[in-house]
Amino acid sequence: MFTPKPPPHRHQAGFTLLEVLVALVIVGTALGASLRAVGSLTQNSSGLRAAMMANWSAENRLTQIRLGHEWPAIGNRSFDCPQGDLPLRCEEKVSGTPNPYFRRVEVAVFADASSDRRIINLSQVVPNAR
Repeated sequence: MFTPKPPPHRHQAGFTLLEVLVALVIVGTALGASLRAVGSLTQNSSGLRAAMMANWSAENRLTQIRLGHEWPAIGNRSFDCPQGDLPLRCEEKVSGTPNPYFRRVEVAVFADASSDRRIINLSQVVPNAR
């Protein structure tokens, strides 16, 4: 007697549960790394913006001295120098030089009135224009 052969097994197309889980782990890791990178770029961007604004504040004061032909008094002074929405604080230090006809002016810019975090420090030598 003849017994029919069972039909061959068809291989079903698709993924196993294990393959799907491995793919999800890979995608999740990639997304986590990209989110971390975007967060880092955001922090760097705000830091660069603050440094640029602080640089403008210091340059504004040094330019004011130069264009106004000021002969600043030796000593230290502190004043607010906000730029945009940043509440910056400038500290100006004027000191003598070996040549009495020149003075050194340093302007340090800090994050705000209560912060000791210096963002930038610029200096220039000012001649006595009188």
